[in-house]
Amino acid sequence: MLHEMRIYRAMPGKLPALHRRFEEYTVKILEKHGIRPIGFWTTVIGESSQDITWMIEWESLAEREEKWRALSQDPEWIAIKEKTEADGALIEFQRNMILAPTPYSPAR
Repeated sequence: MLHEMRIYRAMPGKLPALHRRFEEYTVKILEKHGIRPIGFWTTVIGESSQDITWMIEWESLAEREEKWRALSQDPEWIAIKEKTEADGALIEFQRNMILAPTPYSPAR
């Protein structure tokens, strides 16, 4: 089992719009494609309060590649991005990390 941590830094003034996109669209389309998020967080103390951090559970890197490719080519997702970014990009930058549990980790 692998976990992917994704950190999205919202463009200035766009954090509420990014939250809306996740709540109204992103979670549903992830589910449609079998992508399993395990949680979403905002930063209370840290580098930036404009971040959304979320984690996804994967069986393998091959599963990740297959499902992200399908999502990125989905006309519904493309339309959602166009609609929600009509007034400009929502994400200033993002960081992704693929994490593997240690032998002593309770999460495996």
